[in-house]
Amino acid sequence: MSTINIAFDISPLKDGNSVRGVGYYTQMLSQALKQVAPKKSDFKNYQFDLITDKNQLTQKKYDLIHYPYFNPFQITLPGNTDIPLIVTIHDLIPVEHRPHFPPGFKGSLNWILQKRNLKYVDFIITPSHYSKFIIHQHTKYPLDHIYVTYEAADSSFKPISDKLLLSKIKNKYNLPDKFVLFVGDLNWNKNIPNLVKSCLDLNYPLVIVGSAATKKDVPFHPETKDIIWLQNTVKGLKDPNSVILTGYVPDKDLPVIFNLATIYCQPSFSEGFGLPVIQAMQSGTPVAISNSSCLPEIADDNAISFDPTSVKDISSVLQQLWTKPKLRQKYSKLGLKRSKFFDWQFTALQTLSVYQIALSI
Repeated sequence: MSTINIAFDISPLKDGNSVRGVGYYTQMLSQALKQVAPKKSDFKNYQFDLITDKNQLTQKKYDLIHYPYFNPFQITLPGNTDIPLIVTIHDLIPVEHRPHFPPGFKGSLNWILQKRNLKYVDFIITPSHYSKFIIHQHTKYPLDHIYVTYEAADSSFKPISDKLLLSKIKNKYNLPDKFVLFVGDLNWNKNIPNLVKSCLDLNYPLVIVGSAATKKDVPFHPETKDIIWLQNTVKGLKDPNSVILTGYVPDKDLPVIFNLATIYCQPSFSEGFGLPVIQAMQSGTPVAISNSSCLPEIADDNAISFDPTSVKDISSVLQQLWTKPKLRQKYSKLGLKRSKFFDWQFTALQTLSVYQIALSI
């Protein structure tokens, strides 16, 4: 059996994507592919090279290339190539909601070129059925060439019973005994203002984890307006512990913070997958989600949902979970069960199957 040489582009681990979802996906999938392939007879002959520069593609003859990222407003895809090409498109939120992510003239031109270059892509991988149909809607790329492979949380996310560790992290970040948690970026689609308003109305402490919230000297732009709004709102609070901005949190601390949270809330208008929802579920934290985009698909009735456009509805759902321990326990158990559905080993196996189909054409 001859060797199949596959180039897997890990350049997202070398740029700003390294601390975002794209970087996490790239790291976890590349590791899982190299673990799973040798154990399966159909894929034992697959040899992976992790490349960081497209110039490396000329140094060896490859049978397939996988780009695990796609930016609609930047040129990230090559043009016509004789080599089977796979690309992962995590979402098209900037295209779907363009007024909130204005690309400018150059970005608009790049989007035209990126759509053209998609014609040379053999298959697209995306992390939800919602994203699959959005991709088809905006690019007209054939649905039968778009494959859904769910993402997953890593094994560090689990229920933690170590009281010393819990106490240490609680004190490190000055966390209250009970709080609502949000983890992630602060783009428009995350809907942070409505979550903040809801928590302030209820007088429930809100903890926001992520480097975006504590950025310094943020320039005004449609994509940064929610960061600026949040920082100005926090400055004006009488009680500084009403909304706690932790800034960047190391990977080893994050599962502990999920365990300390009373509720994890994902209030987004739009998501491609919503990884923190699975991280929370796997930690045993009850989850409240927006009823929008892919989130009902990912949670599948194992989280309590709300209308993200309504502060009143968000508040009603948070209040139910906050005041009813039995309801929290119910969704904690449901979430733990649901989280077992997501596994990087299975995602790698599905991805290998897409490679196999592309190589057989």
